[in-house]
Amino acid sequence: MTNPISFDDFLKVDIRAGRISRAEPFAQARKPAIKLWIDFGPELGEKKSSAQITGLYTPETLIGRQVMAVVNFPPRQIGPFMSEVLVLGVSDAQGHISLLAPDHDVPEGARMH
Repeated sequence: MTNPISFDDFLKVDIRAGRISRAEPFAQARKPAIKLWIDFGPELGEKKSSAQITGLYTPETLIGRQVMAVVNFPPRQIGPFMSEVLVLGVSDAQGHISLLAPDHDVPEGARMH
């Protein structure tokens, strides 16, 4: 185990389900990336993210997909784009990022527990 944290520390990380409403190539990014607009429901609204997921996804295949994201990190400027949330994924055997998502449809903004 590396760097154990307390359960209270875990509860500080706000991870929510959202649905990708818009996606487009991020041509200005240093590493290949896709700009995402994600709907987190009425409480949080739409948030933007830049994701280095071009190995497995194209913008067209992402529209309507649910994803999980950390929504309480401070926004981060990535070139000309302000990324507001961190979309979560894991690397496959080739190092491509596979997005984490609920395996059943859940309401936008649903919190992970």
